[in-house]
Amino acid sequence: MTESTTPLPTVVIGAGPIGLAAAAHLIERGLDPLVLESGSAAGTAVREWSHVRLFSAWAELIDPAAEKLLSPTGWARPDGRTYPTGGDWVERYLEPLADALGDTVRYGTTVTGVARAGRDRIVDSGRADQPFTVHVSTADGREERVLARAVVDASGTWSSPGPLGGDGLPALGERRAADRISYRVPDLEDPAVRARYAGRRTAVVGSGASAFTALASLADLAAKEPGTHAVWILRRGMGASTFGGGEADQLPARGALGLRAKAAVDSGLASAVTGFRTEAVERDSQGRLVLVAEDGRHLEGVDEVVVLTGFRPDLSFLDEIRLGLDERLQAPVDLAPLIDPNVHSCGTVYPHGAKELSHPETDVYLVGMKSYGRAPTFLAMTGYEQTRSVAAALAGDRDAAERVELTLPETGVCGGPGLFDQPEGDTSAGGCCAAPTTVALDSPSPRET
Repeated sequence: MTESTTPLPTVVIGAGPIGLAAAAHLIERGLDPLVLESGSAAGTAVREWSHVRLFSAWAELIDPAAEKLLSPTGWARPDGRTYPTGGDWVERYLEPLADALGDTVRYGTTVTGVARAGRDRIVDSGRADQPFTVHVSTADGREERVLARAVVDASGTWSSPGPLGGDGLPALGERRAADRISYRVPDLEDPAVRARYAGRRTAVVGSGASAFTALASLADLAAKEPGTHAVWILRRGMGASTFGGGEADQLPARGALGLRAKAAVDSGLASAVTGFRTEAVERDSQGRLVLVAEDGRHLEGVDEVVVLTGFRPDLSFLDEIRLGLDERLQAPVDLAPLIDPNVHSCGTVYPHGAKELSHPETDVYLVGMKSYGRAPTFLAMTGYEQTRSVAAALAGDRDAAERVELTLPETGVCGGPGLFDQPEGDTSAGGCCAAPTTVALDSPSPRET
């Protein structure tokens, strides 16, 4: 970093858990962060799933550098053994942390572009000597440019949910059926939301923790409201790893979540359709939805669809920056092999930092869920380790940047290892796939942990 750019702040995009942790680590390193948040408060995305309980306990949700900032303020550390909801996380940690950071965080400020000052992505000459220009729009409609010595993008992926279509694009008719399709876990404690799903047949599409949560919640509703039923749509087959690590999971709440989803199917409060990759959404004569699979199968009589097929990064405002991204996962090229869901679950991802997160454009880092591109199930403590390493790298402490200071819990399936189209009966890759079929599980309901 040249003398001309050294006094400039490091811009952190997003005031979520990872962005605020990045700011805390930068301050610990003596660097000046400037956090730009598009929402009106910290944890804007987390607030939208405030009703969902995390499968990580408080002990895994508090960043060490952030705790050092909070301690002098009289902040009370939550019991590390308990599991908060998203709302708890905001109220008891993110809001106090943002308050402790003070004017370091700017709200109502949306980043619309990042570039090198006076250099588009084509120009080589003098590129590394130029500061970054971060283009923003404010809540009152003004446009500004912020100069920065480095950029840490912790904006997440919440604003870009995956579509219903099995090919990664919206299914035919998906947009026209937007009034019946949601891309969020429904809050069934909200009377208006509850009325939308009570007594109706809801298709839940997805295979991760969010789908488990939705299935379990809808099963609870079905037990109380006659006519309520959930149909779980899996693009893959079903196998031993479908419901996660169960009682063997070192994140017990994650294991219990999968067991609850399995119990919902076992009890008949939910059913499962496997190998179903949606190609089109149609309507029947009564106005109900009909989902059409690529193989021609029809799932009829659907009132609502909850699509929980993961998220993807918004890279549009980084067009003028030279990023090195894996062509499949849209994650940094050195990180992608470590998080490939065809090989890894989140418990088998090797802890990583600035080295794996680097790009051809120096001093730019994608951290948090955005660093995973399209790979599923990111753990907060992974993001905290990322920001610790990135802050060390920006401060010039190479040894600390390359040192691993995190041990992840093992076991548990976070998106499922194994081949996408593994032949029926082939378990050589530890996969979960089988031939498309509608299944009814008849094994005893497992005990929840």
